[in-house]
Amino acid sequence: MTEQVVIAGAGPNGLMLACELALAGVRPVVLDRLPGPSAEPKANGLVGQVIRQLDMRGLFHLFGGDNGPPKPAYGWMFAGISLGFLGLPDNPMYALLLPQPRLVRLLETRARDLGVDIRWGHEVVDFRTDEHAVHVAVRTGDRTDELVAGYLVGADGGRSMVRKNLGVGFVGHTSDIVSRIAHVYLPDELLVPGRGYELPGFGLLPFGNSRFENGSIVVFPLEPDRPMIGTIEYGWTVGSQEGPISLAELRDSLRRILGVDVPVQPPRKPGAHALRRLDGINSRQAERYRVGRVLLLGDAAHVHSPMGGPGLNLGLQDAVNLGWKLADVIAGRAADGLLDTYQSERHPVGERVMMHSMAQLALAAPGPEVGALRTLFGELAAKPEVAGHLAHLLAGSDVRYDVGDDHPWAGRLVPDLTLDDGRRVADLLHEARPVVLDLSGGALDVAEFPERVDVVTGACRHAPAALLLRPDGYVAWAADSVDAPAVSGLRAALARWCGQPSVARMPTVT
Repeated sequence: MTEQVVIAGAGPNGLMLACELALAGVRPVVLDRLPGPSAEPKANGLVGQVIRQLDMRGLFHLFGGDNGPPKPAYGWMFAGISLGFLGLPDNPMYALLLPQPRLVRLLETRARDLGVDIRWGHEVVDFRTDEHAVHVAVRTGDRTDELVAGYLVGADGGRSMVRKNLGVGFVGHTSDIVSRIAHVYLPDELLVPGRGYELPGFGLLPFGNSRFENGSIVVFPLEPDRPMIGTIEYGWTVGSQEGPISLAELRDSLRRILGVDVPVQPPRKPGAHALRRLDGINSRQAERYRVGRVLLLGDAAHVHSPMGGPGLNLGLQDAVNLGWKLADVIAGRAADGLLDTYQSERHPVGERVMMHSMAQLALAAPGPEVGALRTLFGELAAKPEVAGHLAHLLAGSDVRYDVGDDHPWAGRLVPDLTLDDGRRVADLLHEARPVVLDLSGGALDVAEFPERVDVVTGACRHAPAALLLRPDGYVAWAADSVDAPAVSGLRAALARWCGQPSVARMPTVT
């Protein structure tokens, strides 16, 4: 039996892709070498445009979002420098606290509900491709079997076996920075509620990110009984690359940065606690996201500094971009060339994330020169136009896809529109289908639109007369009036993005 798609890796990105494929009628097989979902704490939340895309799938509230539409964040951090977004006319920055283990469990449940076959304890160890399929070697215990699939997607992390076997270059830079992070317990008498920890001989160590002359410290009070504390030191330090990290090593790192002992202790409650070291921070990107029937996703395609929290925003948006395209090609609704737009659209976004995450590393480095630069940067960031630029950069909303249409809305994520009758456009995308949104008062004759396309009529002030929305929520075509050139543009957009050569019974405009 030939599977349509095999996904190597059941992390957030692989599971999100599986859900997107299933919504479009493709049931992938997801394989992961682990015996079950990892409890290891990694990312602590989501930021940026992906939160709006989760809303478009009806997942925002399920994943812990407050009632109502997602609300933009009032501010964020850039290299530990506070940014204020209050009053920005178009604030794209959203944030949702969600520990990665819980995100994986939620996505696993959703994927299984959609009929996805998830196989824990199954490791992809090799593969070969031919003209018609990918032959995937899968190890389960002491046994190795072969799966035959139409496509293989490597979502198997930064050390991706799939990428390495493809021979795709992973180009970039490794910064000689050592970071350490752990869940800890600190004595209750040190806590200053809402502010941080008062350390003897030092003073207040505030919540959030703090830069010092010998490094940086982050304090995340996500759980009152086990805050997460991390250090960042520039240059190879004592204890780096010397085997597993210990809590004593974290204490030493804190002492080098602060000059005092910090009485961190192991968490008091049982469970999986973070305790890890990262020797060197990689900023690397795969030269190609696709080689024939094999594609790369998430950390297999790009790795970068975690500063600013862009990782899941980038990887999950990769999945939402790829899912409907791969499903349409498999179903014969689109030509194979549609998959090439995964590379052309998402590779530049990965480059942007690597750029700003490396810039944050540089801006957090020790030294009086960098301190002066941070002062100047803080002055610039206080200007609304600069804050707006940084908000779009961090949210991932500043890259516009080339969709072949020059309308100002085309190529961008559709704004969070509400129609005059109260319907939200985000709710129209729950099934991950293309949507023609006719706000022209009925100028479009939609009787014989392609079956794949949902047609919604309505009214909305301050919006174009008509829009074609891709399943990922991006505007593929827009027009301010329904005239002959606009109709021609809609035909072209439907042919390109919905796999249809033409649209019947379009209005004749003279």
